[in-house]
Amino acid sequence: MAKSVNQVILLGRLTRDVELRTTTSGKNVASFSLAVDKGGNQEGADFFDITAWDKLAELLDKYTSKGSKVLVQGRLTQDTWEQDGQKRSKVSVTANDVTFLDSKSEGTQKDTVLEDIDDKPIDLSQIPF
Repeated sequence: MAKSVNQVILLGRLTRDVELRTTTSGKNVASFSLAVDKGGNQEGADFFDITAWDKLAELLDKYTSKGSKVLVQGRLTQDTWEQDGQKRSKVSVTANDVTFLDSKSEGTQKDTVLEDIDDKPIDLSQIPF
């Protein structure tokens, strides 16, 4: 029997500050949105709603802010509900791990030097391994 795979890896910037809440059972949950450049010759970005839980939620709230660059690893989650007699659904990302690529203060400043370096294409023939 074949295994199923549900894995997402996104690299982008937070479009707003993290919203940290606590559930009635005492678990922390963080919500934020991530803008991911389309890349290549395409202009614009795709936007993803992301949720993180427990300690990861606390760390996101503490160390990131609007504009912070992060690498999110997680899984797709589909929520369904009924509204005005019609079925609705929304796909979002539940984060399993987030790598902070700049600090909270850097995310709010114009760090053009880092942006110029990070956005240059990599010449794979220059990598020694």
